[in-house]
Amino acid sequence: MHFISTVLALLIVLGVVVFVHELGHFLAARWAGVRVNTFSIGFGPAIAKWHDRRGTQWQIACIPLGGYVSIYGQEDMFDRKKYQALPKEKKVGHYLSVRPWKQFIIIAAGVTMNFILAWGIYSATFMFHPRQVQLPVVGQVIRESVAFKSGVKPGDNILNIDGKHITNWGEIIIAKELASARDADVLIARGKNVIHIKLAPSERWGLVADGSKTEFRRKGFFSAIYSGARETYYQSKTLLIVLKQIITGERSSKQLGSFITIAQVSGNAMAAGFFALLSIIALLSVNLAVINLLPLPVLDGGYLLILIVEAIIGRKLGGKGMEIAITCGWFLIIGLFMLTMWNDLARVFGLM
Repeated sequence: MHFISTVLALLIVLGVVVFVHELGHFLAARWAGVRVNTFSIGFGPAIAKWHDRRGTQWQIACIPLGGYVSIYGQEDMFDRKKYQALPKEKKVGHYLSVRPWKQFIIIAAGVTMNFILAWGIYSATFMFHPRQVQLPVVGQVIRESVAFKSGVKPGDNILNIDGKHITNWGEIIIAKELASARDADVLIARGKNVIHIKLAPSERWGLVADGSKTEFRRKGFFSAIYSGARETYYQSKTLLIVLKQIITGERSSKQLGSFITIAQVSGNAMAAGFFALLSIIALLSVNLAVINLLPLPVLDGGYLLILIVEAIIGRKLGGKGMEIAITCGWFLIIGLFMLTMWNDLARVFGLM
């Protein structure tokens, strides 16, 4: 039963994230007047298919791990001679028949939709799912710390730091980082008195939260929208930092995982509840968007970079060099897939 629920969770998570990504490409292509040949949910032979009024074949394929959109003529983006040799009627709806800025939008629409999906899920979670919040009440002050020397005492309620109203302990941590190079102006409620102090810049202020002071909170509409955008940005930044650390050797590549890891995490999230599963969908959506923006020729980010370079130099890229770059990109993606699969299989069989 656990295996079935894990597989189901994987299909739901991957299905939603990939469908939204491909829907972005599809809608942008339709808007730009480019024909879409196929919208496939899954890979491999189709087990069900139908056509819409504009000739797009919609299908459900037998391997449900992902999907794709086939845009008419996109494979000719580095071979304009082939496009120019087409008869006039064959050029209608061709990818190369639209201006480069529209091509840019078609390619960028997939990751844009993934960011929007994550933003929407995070915003809805903040709005409708109460979260346990650590209140900004001091439980302990480390001796000889900056806070200790400034007179902060256990039981103090931190009201304001540098003019910003403080509502939870996380905001204290953020305020501390923002004031890392200067004194922070802090307002504290102690009983019925309000006290003004200054905390000098330090790696740690020496404050420990009172773990017993928590409450459940929902955010209002505008606050949830803002918090959802901030969470999407934070998760994107975190992934970029992790990727950088792996490339520089600061973090082990053994932490990378394939769809097996996604399945395990998704299964655990489904068992934890609806909002936990939504959070995994949002996180995977952010990860897919960020990875797709990497400047590799076979990823959306690579094609976007090529369009930018072409706009700067005033001519189209192509030829043997571009073919080699794309081939190298595919080898890199395949190598990364094999590495993540090995990591997962090694974890499953206790080899690491």
